[in-house]
Amino acid sequence: MIASSQRIALTPPSHVDASLRVPGSKSLTNRALLVAALAEGESLLTGALVAEDADVMATALRALGAAVEPLGDGTTLRVTGCGGRWRTGPLELDVRLSGTAVRFLGAATALGSGRYRLDGTARMRERPIEDQLAAMRTLGVRVASERGDGCPPVVVDADGLPGGSAEVDGSRSSQYLSALLMAAPYARTPVELLVRGELQSRPFVDMTIAVMRDFGVAVERDGYERFRVPAGRYVARSYAIEGDAMAAGYFWAAAAVSGGRIVTSGVGRDSLQGDAAFTAVLARMGCVVEADAASVTVTGPPGGRLRGGRFDLNDLPDQAQTLAALALFADGPVVIEHVPNLRIKETDRLRALAIELRRFGAVVDEFEDGLAIEPPTETPRAVEVETYGDHRMAMAFAVAGVRLPGVVVKDPGCVAKTYPGFFDDLARIGVGVVSG
Repeated sequence: MIASSQRIALTPPSHVDASLRVPGSKSLTNRALLVAALAEGESLLTGALVAEDADVMATALRALGAAVEPLGDGTTLRVTGCGGRWRTGPLELDVRLSGTAVRFLGAATALGSGRYRLDGTARMRERPIEDQLAAMRTLGVRVASERGDGCPPVVVDADGLPGGSAEVDGSRSSQYLSALLMAAPYARTPVELLVRGELQSRPFVDMTIAVMRDFGVAVERDGYERFRVPAGRYVARSYAIEGDAMAAGYFWAAAAVSGGRIVTSGVGRDSLQGDAAFTAVLARMGCVVEADAASVTVTGPPGGRLRGGRFDLNDLPDQAQTLAALALFADGPVVIEHVPNLRIKETDRLRALAIELRRFGAVVDEFEDGLAIEPPTETPRAVEVETYGDHRMAMAFAVAGVRLPGVVVKDPGCVAKTYPGFFDDLARIGVGVVSG
């Protein structure tokens, strides 16, 4: 693949008018994998993501005793579940840099017996998980941060999940709640989860509950404050995974900055993913958006002349980096707010964005939960973009290269985490992509 080099130089296309199919949703793939692995019997997952994050989850589930077999090109997975009975520990699980894996598996391993240790990269050892561990302890699980700093490695001394009621802090990540919800049906008694603080990224919780429902477990809820999960079992089934709205977002943005047109298939108007709402952001910036059940078409304004504005991205925080890149070409300031959890992702994304945007010539005010971006007064400077080992930094700033000559993306291989074919697809829409 193109991204195997140390740096990639991008050349804008003369015109953008293209169609492509985006890879499967990472968020849905990892939820469906875990739930299918807990079910009794064989599930067939179609449209799955083929990337590092999905491989981390599949590899860990195999270690725990589930069978996960890729078919054909790997986008179809045959999963034979364990019926909620994991292989007995001790087991070491390598989650690398996958936040979904460490959180989802951290809760799910409590259903087993013996010691399970989850560890990953150096950055993973900086990512907080204590809020989830505290809730697990309240539910009767013996679990700890190995180094006592509230971050991985996580050690679970499992003897099943007793159940009961617990508070979970929602102010840092919705994944803590999602992790506990997915494990909860296999607890010995019903589980009630009360959210403390303001729950971040709420559509991801809706997604979790939808996947659980599709596999046979209904969650009772009072809005986003209280959730009750009865004792039950997931039912194996065939399950179709949507295309990734985050992946599509980069190409919707490419249409926006170029004034061109891009059709993405695999994700449509009825998507489960909060990230699909990025089309509403683009419409406010001057794009024309059309959607049907299976595709989205975005046409950028003439000349890619985008409008600025203030945008609350709490429901779709991973789109913040893409919006930040678009801000370089807006006709006025762009304010991105209500995304504090970006500071605990693969890198501190708000800090990284501020640094790179300033190198393009933007004036950036960084605050605790967002950014205020004044576009450059002249044509943005072409720069070599540092990606900080973060796949989304690489893909978001590649969007700038759709409009601006001379953009270079360093460490492009980091996109393998969620979208290994990203730069190949960028070339398919006409962008010049040269490895170096």
